[in-house]
Amino acid sequence: MPAEHDADVPDVPGGDQELWARAAAGEVAAFGELFDRHASAVWNYAYRLTGSWATAEDLASLTFLTAWRRLGEVTLVNDSARPWLYTVTANLARREQRRLGRFAAVLTRLPRNPVVRDHAEEVAGQIDADRQLKVVLSAVAKLPRAERRAVELCLLGGLSTAEASAVLGIAEPSVRARISRARTRLRELLRDIGARVGEEF
Repeated sequence: MPAEHDADVPDVPGGDQELWARAAAGEVAAFGELFDRHASAVWNYAYRLTGSWATAEDLASLTFLTAWRRLGEVTLVNDSARPWLYTVTANLARREQRRLGRFAAVLTRLPRNPVVRDHAEEVAGQIDADRQLKVVLSAVAKLPRAERRAVELCLLGGLSTAEASAVLGIAEPSVRARISRARTRLRELLRDIGARVGEEF
């Protein structure tokens, strides 16, 4: 999550493109301002992609570490760093999901031990919220790749269709069409998945 500004540290004005260029030139405060502007949104996006608070923390940290390492290699396409940061986060999330898939495959071959569940009210509430998000993410994962990317950027990430079109390299009407098709598919998928989700718990 974004850190609060220190009272002794002056504000660093400028748009994201300017801040990125200054950070690439070695101005640490400029990168700190980029972090403060976008860390919360990146964490929220990572959480919506993974349904895990801990994984979202890791992915947000890795996203900004990647940004720091690639400052001199990347030129922002518009005056917001968020579309590029979201692209990095989504790529990292997919890599993490593949890793977890391999790990889960190993676990299925191990004997199971009984698990004692914590029924504290706040824990139960968080489990329920996480479960609902995982249901949605399960449906999103079943979308065709082009529609899934548009949903990740616009519906999960909150980017505008114009920003998503720049990231995806397609016309804005095409982004809107993909989202419209995805909404229709998601309604059907969520009905099917929702009917079965209760069987898992």
